[in-house]
Amino acid sequence: MKHLLGIEQLSKEELERIVDDAVRLKADRSLDGPKPLLGETWAMIFTKSSTRTRVSFEVGLNELGARPMFLNANDVQLGRGEPIKDTARVLGRMVHGAIIRTFDQQDVVDFAEYGDIPTINALTDEEHPCQILADLLTIKELLGGWEDKKVVFAGDGDCNMGRSWAWAAKHLGFELVIAAPLMFQPDAAFIERLGEAPVILTEDMEFAVEHADVIYTDTWVSMGKEAEAEGRLRSLAPFQIHADLLKKANPGAIVQHCLPAYRGKEITEEVLEDRADEIFQQSENRLHAQKAVLLALRRGYFRG
Repeated sequence: MKHLLGIEQLSKEELERIVDDAVRLKADRSLDGPKPLLGETWAMIFTKSSTRTRVSFEVGLNELGARPMFLNANDVQLGRGEPIKDTARVLGRMVHGAIIRTFDQQDVVDFAEYGDIPTINALTDEEHPCQILADLLTIKELLGGWEDKKVVFAGDGDCNMGRSWAWAAKHLGFELVIAAPLMFQPDAAFIERLGEAPVILTEDMEFAVEHADVIYTDTWVSMGKEAEAEGRLRSLAPFQIHADLLKKANPGAIVQHCLPAYRGKEITEEVLEDRADEIFQQSENRLHAQKAVLLALRRGYFRG
């Protein structure tokens, strides 16, 4: 059985094929289009709340002919301590696939192993592969592709987005600069696992953005980090995306934010509104990229 557990497990060819399929699906979107998942039911197990992830998957599943079944932690026995492998064994006998948005990456890995149905990581604390695929689609649309491009990820570089971007850079070969305070840079264990990759870590925000093609940020206080909010906001304040900073980037550089955005913190109101078309195009692309993932799982594109 094949799954989407993270960008780490994908190949260059798999990433490129998903993005190419997403381009086609977006161009051909129609309520009367093919329904390759007709008659299937997919469980959406969310222990972390979401707007974009839930809506994009529910719409995408419906457009491909499947029925989404949304389950939060209180809807299943996971909320009362049932092991993930037992939940997986139950659902694997009843539904055709699972989309999981949770904290622990191992939960997704275990579900895929014991459920024996296609399993999609819709976000964990370790990776956010669906967002990266949507981002790559947006870069392809707005910049023509990622070859020879410089991507800057600013803020908490040791979050799921920073790590997912690092794996994408390794597989696809574009330059990634993670601009973050030392305490928010990926740790040594991750860098060792990453191996040789075109990834630069820096605490110098102006150096990072110089000649950049993509300037990317994310919320500084993710779900589960609320108790650290005051310290995080203070430490990350120098890594805000603002108009003066963007002057150092390449002409035509784009700004991306995986949302939700907190204006005045990781990005200014001015920049977010000035670049709203780019950012909300990126948000829309979650739908098309995830439909491509669903088809890839059905057709067996992924190795694992």
